[in-house]
Parts: sequence; C-alpha cells; structure tokens
Amino acid sequence: RVQLVESGGGSVQAGGALRLSCVHSGYVYSRNCMGWFRQAPGKQREGVALTETGGSVTYYADSVKGRFTISQDITKNTVYLQMNSLKPEDTAMYYCGADPRECYPGAWSHADEYHYWGQGTQVTVSS
Repeated sequence: RVQLVESGGGSVQAGGALRLSCVHSGYVYSRNCMGWFRQAPGKQREGVALTETGGSVTYYADSVKGRFTISQDITKNTVYLQMNSLKPEDTAMYYCGADPRECYPGAWSHADEYHYWGQGTQVTVSS
C-alpha cells in the first residue's frame, strides 16, 4: 500500500523560502510519477512540480519556474520541493501525489490522473 507523508509547510513573508518533504513507501514499481500539487480555497488542485522516482525528468508549472525546485533522495525515499521567492499567490494546501507509472508529458499536471495522495501541508505567504 502506497503511503505519502508531507511535511515542511508553514507561514512566511513574501520573498521567503520553504522546503517541503514527501516521504513515500509501498511502491511496487521502480518508476513512479510523483510530486507536488496545490489547492487554494475555491480553486482546483493544480500540478506544481513533478518527477519520476529513480529518474531525472522534471516538470514545472509556468507560475513556479525559476523559483521552485523538485528533487529526490532515493536513500531516504523522499521527494523535496524547495520553494524560493515565495509570493502571496503561492498560498495553498500543498499535496504530494503519485501514480505507479512514468509521467505523461502532456498531462503531468492533471490531478485526476493520480491515485495516491498525502494529507497535505499548508503554505501561507503574507505580503
């Protein structure tokens, strides 16, 4: 059974930084598409940054390119999201999501394509 556990959210001022962590367990396949989504109140869940476990491919939403970096530590079964230069519009609940397959380049950001989710961690950026 796949489990995803997020941590690292918090409250920061605009321009600040946070690092989110997602510890994963229970994968059957060696290559899984996983990463970070976010959902603000009244909005749909959107893809932020994705990667493949054991791989090097990465995908980023245009709104976070140059500010956020996704990485992984295979030895710790952990995927990270380093968020720099945070903006108030980055405020949302951030979720770690995963699916047992390679990422689809054309649909990597579609939350409906992912079967496994963590409980979420809140990120609040004040101006």
